[in-house]
Amino acid sequence: MRLGTGRARSSGRTTSARDGSTRVVHQAASWCLAYPDEALVERLPLLAAATDELARGRARDGLRTFLDHAVATPLDVLQPDYVRLFDLSRKQALYLSYWTDGDTRRRGEVLAGFKERYRASGFLVDTRGELPDHLPLVLEYAALADPQDGTALLQEYRASLELTRFALIEAGTPYAGVLEAVCATLPGESPADKAAVHAMAAAGPPSESVGLDSADPRLLPLAGYGTTDGSA
Repeated sequence: MRLGTGRARSSGRTTSARDGSTRVVHQAASWCLAYPDEALVERLPLLAAATDELARGRARDGLRTFLDHAVATPLDVLQPDYVRLFDLSRKQALYLSYWTDGDTRRRGEVLAGFKERYRASGFLVDTRGELPDHLPLVLEYAALADPQDGTALLQEYRASLELTRFALIEAGTPYAGVLEAVCATLPGESPADKAAVHAMAAAGPPSESVGLDSADPRLLPLAGYGTTDGSA
């Protein structure tokens, strides 16, 4: 089942063939992790139908966990819950480089790298005011614009995804199921705990911080994860 277009807009380049179910998971997760609005409510039947067509497993189960919750929860409850979870707390940050670089000057260079990557793909990506590392945007890029590079980008920030997953599990929210689904599309098993995530990382924490205590849980030893030369 094809899901509709969103923030990523093709400039005409043909993408390589890819497992359609992975693209469905990425697009569905993109919509589920965006701020809930009437458009999400209208898409819930489509999302449920597309999810039911997936093979049984972690991705399907994770998406169903959230979709069942979204169907049963009024929009005026979903919206403040989303704000509380993602906007008023950074413990569940949806910005991939925030986990690796915190609030450092270096992060600006990383964000510029995301933008350059989108441009180099040959596709036009409308961030609609969001930072380019916002997970819903990255997922839609992977689903609609450049599946090969989008999946590679997600894999490079696998540690960020897994830490977000653990944070959402600890928060006791159905959104954890969406991260379960995304991680299930990537190669290899997910780490069993946070210690195992840190073992995946390739370098230490950022060397400078702006307005953050050195003990802040967001300044994690993940910078350089997914690279071969120790840089991110």
